[in-house]
Amino acid sequence: MPGENLTRIEAEERAALVSVRDYDVVLDVTTGPEVFRSQTTVRFTATAGASTFIDAITAAVHSVTLNGAPLDPAEVSDGVRIQLPNLAAENELVVVADGRYMNTGEGLHRFVDPADGEVYLYTQFEVPDSRRMFAVFEQPDLKAEFKFTVTAPSHWQVISNQPTPEPELHPSGRRADDVSTATWAFEPTPRMSSYITALIAGPYDVVRDELTSSDGRVIPLGVFSRKSLSQYLDADYIFEKTKQGFEYFEAKFDVPYPFAKYDQLFVPEYNAGAMENAGAVTFTEVYVFRSKVTDAIKERRVVTILHELAHMWFGDLVTMKWWNDLWLNESFAEWASTIATAEATEWHHAWTTFNSMEKSWAYRQDQLPSTHPIVAEIRDLEDVLVNFDGITYAKGGSVLKQLAAWVGIEAFFTGVSAYFKKHAWGNTTLADLLGELEVASGRDLSAWSKLWLETAGVNTLRPEIATDDAGTITAFTVLQSAHPDYPTIRPHRAAIGFYNLVDGALVREHRVELDIDGERTDVAELVGLARPDLVLLNDDDLAYAKIRLDEASQQVALGNLSKIEDPLARALVWSSIWDAVRDAETSASDYLDLVLGNIASETESTTLRIILANAQLAASSYVTPEHRSDARRTLADGFWQLAREAAAGSDAQFQFVKAFASIAEAGSHVDDLAGLFDGSITLDGLDVDTDLGWELLIALVAAGRAGDAEIDARLESDKTATGQESAAHARAATPTAEGKQRAWASVIDVDTATNSVVRTTATGFVRADDQSLLTPFIERYFGMLDGIWKSRSYAIAEKLVDLLYPAPLANRALVDASHAWLAANADAAPALRRLVVENVAGVERALAAQARDAQ
Repeated sequence: MPGENLTRIEAEERAALVSVRDYDVVLDVTTGPEVFRSQTTVRFTATAGASTFIDAITAAVHSVTLNGAPLDPAEVSDGVRIQLPNLAAENELVVVADGRYMNTGEGLHRFVDPADGEVYLYTQFEVPDSRRMFAVFEQPDLKAEFKFTVTAPSHWQVISNQPTPEPELHPSGRRADDVSTATWAFEPTPRMSSYITALIAGPYDVVRDELTSSDGRVIPLGVFSRKSLSQYLDADYIFEKTKQGFEYFEAKFDVPYPFAKYDQLFVPEYNAGAMENAGAVTFTEVYVFRSKVTDAIKERRVVTILHELAHMWFGDLVTMKWWNDLWLNESFAEWASTIATAEATEWHHAWTTFNSMEKSWAYRQDQLPSTHPIVAEIRDLEDVLVNFDGITYAKGGSVLKQLAAWVGIEAFFTGVSAYFKKHAWGNTTLADLLGELEVASGRDLSAWSKLWLETAGVNTLRPEIATDDAGTITAFTVLQSAHPDYPTIRPHRAAIGFYNLVDGALVREHRVELDIDGERTDVAELVGLARPDLVLLNDDDLAYAKIRLDEASQQVALGNLSKIEDPLARALVWSSIWDAVRDAETSASDYLDLVLGNIASETESTTLRIILANAQLAASSYVTPEHRSDARRTLADGFWQLAREAAAGSDAQFQFVKAFASIAEAGSHVDDLAGLFDGSITLDGLDVDTDLGWELLIALVAAGRAGDAEIDARLESDKTATGQESAAHARAATPTAEGKQRAWASVIDVDTATNSVVRTTATGFVRADDQSLLTPFIERYFGMLDGIWKSRSYAIAEKLVDLLYPAPLANRALVDASHAWLAANADAAPALRRLVVENVAGVERALAAQARDAQ
């Protein structure tokens, strides 16, 4: 909605005028399916005589009372802000309004379970959406205490940041449908930012446990899910990982858990993986496994659990002053959750997963035209929303790993502990953290911070090796380069590994760790050693940098990649070669040969998942167009062969089947796909369960072998939210002009689809083996951008703009149309332009890769 933005200057001006003491928020969620009643009383001090505003996105404002005097709602409220004139030194404001339930995953989201008709509510407030539920000074540095009082149906669970009190029951018959209601009056929270407050309400099922904190307090634990999903909830495992995380973080941070209880709630139609609401973390329901999932997803859930738990200290106890330090909030949680997963749980190879997924995301983001310094300039809320990206999470986490190596891990934890103790319940900037790390380590971080945090782009490291006739190294130099547009040369703490073939395996026989700085770093300690079969820069993945293999090492890697014993070293080599494909230095066709020749022996689930996805991108967009059909067919047939040869019931078998289903229409085995779906073909150890069955059906629809009748039949047997989303995905994959137009119209011409259905519909829409089906939508895509951006909420508009971009076309016509729109819309919203810029950059990279492949 126009006018919902908030600038940093406005926030600074308001923070100079106002200090908030507390909020008393009274909510009634029994008033119908469209709106709820919200009464907010906020007490705050201000500069006497000053004027400011409070944020409140409302359906209607019934009354505004400031210091006992009524203000005319029509004059002071525009549905987004309420103006507050002539403030006193001490103020009390009372706002009575109706808020609107959302179906976009923002604000107070309302969901009706198709399985049983039950209603579920949850909040998602980051970045600026607590103002959709109550009147609030919506910025992180205006912390306050929050007291919530909620009236809801009496059979519901009602959860917020504080422990849930006993409800006060009301007489039956208060409402026309004779549903009894109750009121829950929560105790005030500690001082916190508004974006981490929360309300989750509905007939959730709950499993309870407890733990003893390091300070001796008993911390109640709860795990919640919808009733229709609770049979699949593995609460015992979630509690186990939570307790391992508590023990690890309390020991490493030397600060007890700061809140009174810890609930984890799995909620429907969620836009993100999770959200760190203080003491009431919400997670996507994807993490309630109703069907078999890959080990990669299982591990990712553990990392996410620990990511949100880390936020209880970093983000919730101590909070950034403004959103330019959003990166620090998320990067720390990303780093902390990975090290905790590796050291405190059974997922010991979490750093391999981090390399395969997080770092690949970071490198990808950092090479887009929209790249930015880790410490980004955040001018307003729209800037924040688009900066939930690979720089903020993955590059930041990678650089914190580099910083921990730079100062030493013990000094790093010592500094972090001091930071928590010094700034508890307050707001900080990056300088506050770096100051404590300098004290703990004795290292001056000003130059490090400037080079790493205030500049954009990724460096590339290459080895330069000279040997004599006997193969003895006579000179070893690490060369560092940078992109011409981002020329910063940075210091790196890195390791170099020497690997040799021994009894059929590539094993590390020597390692040196050093500081790399400047364009050339000579490594004297490697001179005089025998040149190994493979030289691996950035061994153990300490540094944030792209790496290249020297020519001899690359040939050894290409022929023996599956023989590298260490999974992290193997992931580094996979990543290096894929990055060379993306940079048009290695052909996509050679990469596909490498994948099909080596992937069968990959042991790490996330590495496998990422490589399979990369291979499909290479076959579909990076191979020269003349060979694309052959490449896709070879890959699809190869995936099916790998599935048949994989160990029965293994994660690899499952992933190969899923990868086959995602590209099956391009291959020669659609009959086998149909057999898997109807049960006439089976693979030992493979259960075609509910979700895998949907994936197979979507593939059959995309191949023209199934349609609406089969989709309707399957939906009849799976009357769930996931079933509805999968059905939308399947219909959108219909390989006809009519099918694509129907999918397009269902999310563009009308505004009724939920956030989850928008996502799955868009995913199905761009699936087209016959790419000519997408050609007519180039013009339609650019024609709809301005209207969609102005008329839809950010969460919906962002999905439509990003996911409907017809990237699979990967041709010059799409590039030209994209640049034409950008040239004609220079004054469009920066966030909208950024999404288009990023998408066209991906197509331009594909065209360069195609040209390389043609050679």
